[in-house]
Amino acid sequence: MSSLPLFSDNQYQPLAERMRPYNLEQYIGQSHLLAEGKPLQRAIINDHLHSMLFWGPPGTGKTTLAKLISHYSGAQFITLSAVLAGVKDIRAAVTEAKQLRKVEQRATVLFVDEVHRFNKAQQDAFLPHIEKGTFFFIGATTENPSFELNNALLSRLRVYVLRPLDRKAIETIIKSALNNEEQGFGQQQIQMDEKVLSQLAKAADGDARRALNWLEIAVDLAIKTEHGLLIDESILDEIISETRQRFDHKGDIFYEQISALHKSIRGSNPDAALYWFCRMLEGGCDPLYIARRVVRIASEDIGNADPRALTLALNAWEVYQRLGSPEGELSIAQAIIYLGSAAKSNAVYKAYKAAMKEAKQSASLDVPMHLRNAPTQLMKKLDYGKNYRYAHDESNAFAAGESYFPDQLGEQIYYEPVDRGLEIKIAEKLKYLRSL
Repeated sequence: MSSLPLFSDNQYQPLAERMRPYNLEQYIGQSHLLAEGKPLQRAIINDHLHSMLFWGPPGTGKTTLAKLISHYSGAQFITLSAVLAGVKDIRAAVTEAKQLRKVEQRATVLFVDEVHRFNKAQQDAFLPHIEKGTFFFIGATTENPSFELNNALLSRLRVYVLRPLDRKAIETIIKSALNNEEQGFGQQQIQMDEKVLSQLAKAADGDARRALNWLEIAVDLAIKTEHGLLIDESILDEIISETRQRFDHKGDIFYEQISALHKSIRGSNPDAALYWFCRMLEGGCDPLYIARRVVRIASEDIGNADPRALTLALNAWEVYQRLGSPEGELSIAQAIIYLGSAAKSNAVYKAYKAAMKEAKQSASLDVPMHLRNAPTQLMKKLDYGKNYRYAHDESNAFAAGESYFPDQLGEQIYYEPVDRGLEIKIAEKLKYLRSL
């Protein structure tokens, strides 16, 4: 029995790699970029090559699109992975690109996957070569480039946002793999009814690579029948039962979902808030992170309109620490529902921000003499604490007319209670005291 060379053209390739499209007509999804007449579609068809960045979740076709662009332009395609490559690899790619341009008069597309993983120095290494036209740079990232890429590099790239594929697009890709006789399973007579196919597409959660990887595993586990290979629900359940939804910890999707949770509570929609809480749990988020965020929401968006919200949020945090998972999540859910239903006020948050701004602008103002403590005789001789009025000795425990701000600053009002919840009473109290 003969063996294949390690790097033979016949060596094994994953299904997702074999099924990469060879032209734009075969490319599924991203119609907002590639539909007839769209700027990127016109640039590819008319060979108007430029440096660019593809930003989107895994499995949305970033690498495939970069390869297609290189193919349509007739350029040499060089790929680097920021996970594995270093400055030495960048220099080698630059040398190769220069050689191709000099000897063959041929352009080069340098594709850098996971470009956000390169540090500042590594990202800066591309700048002079992009400007000189040594190569056309195409980067791919799953992270927000505004935060992860240097401004100098980002300013030289045109950013294209790739979206998660919808279920219909994933179903189309799966069917193509099942029917393709050369690169897929068209010769193996795979039986997979529409319901199972739809479940697979749904579980892939917008990631075509994940869908094809699962399909390949499913074929290996398929039941042999007289009509071919059968992929049923039991096989699909076995493959995807332990798989989480798409959830990139500390990535864009992470922050998008915590933002949705926060805004649902702020918008007094406890049901939506509960949904996003469960989505984050299902995606693998640490419940303690959510518990801490809920405490923040209690102060920022509810405040003194319902002070019980902060207590309940803190209690939920403590309950989770004591009970752990899965029992502890229920206490956080209770707090989320209460916060979503509670009266809302951002008066404390606004007051804090305003006072902090004032404090930064007036950091050198002295404490008035009457507010200073005088524990020594020297301090008393210097009039520390002189004419201070002890509020408890005054009517209503309020020293009417007393000033507690620096003299140069004068009286300020930062906290303005809203007409909701307990802050209605607080506003009445403050209005009365100020009138005195």
